Amino acid sequence: MPFSEAIRRFGSDKPDLRNPLELVDVADLVKDVEFKVFSGPANDEKGRVAVIRVPGGASLTRKQIDSYAEYVGIYGAKGLAWMKVNDRAAGVEGIQSPVAKFLNEEVINGILERTNAESGDIILFGADKANTVAEAMGALRLKLGKDLELTNESMWAPLWVVDFPMFEEDDEGNLHAMHHPFTSPLGMTAEELKANPAAANSNAYDMVLNGYEVGGGSVRIHNAEMQAAVFEILGIDAEEQREKFGFLLDALKFGTPPHAGLAFGLDRLVMLLCGTENIRDVIAFPKTTAAACLLTDAPSAANPAALEELAIAVTAAKEKKDA
Repeated sequence: MPFSEAIRRFGSDKPDLRNPLELVDVADLVKDVEFKVFSGPANDEKGRVAVIRVPGGASLTRKQIDSYAEYVGIYGAKGLAWMKVNDRAAGVEGIQSPVAKFLNEEVINGILERTNAESGDIILFGADKANTVAEAMGALRLKLGKDLELTNESMWAPLWVVDFPMFEEDDEGNLHAMHHPFTSPLGMTAEELKANPAAANSNAYDMVLNGYEVGGGSVRIHNAEMQAAVFEILGIDAEEQREKFGFLLDALKFGTPPHAGLAFGLDRLVMLLCGTENIRDVIAFPKTTAAACLLTDAPSAANPAALEELAIAVTAAKEKKDA
């Protein structure tokens, strides 16, 4: 499954396919409504309006809905609009929702049709920046699946997620490597990559199982020109490239063959096989929450001779004086 599809349908790049709930985009339906909570993100190129239809969810109480609104707030969502479908055959008259008064009949019917809503369902709305909607609604999807016992706990759902974006953009508009700067772009030349880096996908892949990433890797860059182009896009100029990665760029000039990597997390696989959700349950000698090792009693006192040999000085922390 391509990364873009995983984010669109499940709000996550490690979707749990045992859960039947999916995100459905409705921005095109609400971009002209007067309700700015919906129309604002719908008209923002970086915004998103998505809904989750929960079968039988109309039975949720207001208290339960409010608890879910509080839950998505953890992920940056500002609220959780909802629409109960009490009688699908009655159209707008069969809808119960605090936001229905801001939506006309055409919009409501469009949402009902696109989500295949039926009587007894509830539709939950996420409207914000695309990343916030994906994170909040993706997490809500998992919680609803567990709370309402919609997730089939008896099955295994493995999945390869591919075609990850090469770069991701921060709040300042700077590009960063989504995996690492040595991941090869997919089907592009160095010039094409520099011309439109935001549109580039990487030749990377993750193995997902029951909503957990259990393995991942990528095809690595094996061309000096391509590697230099990636460094340039990341804001590393030629001088810094030579200083920090000159050995790599030189090695790539000598005909490095295409090569790839893949690593699986054995602990994570064992965790799933044992039916636990805490990886510490299956790690032989897990560290404590204070980062101490019960097996070796680390961290221990530092040997002064070793510190001197390494030119490391240990100084006492200065106490802060009251202003």
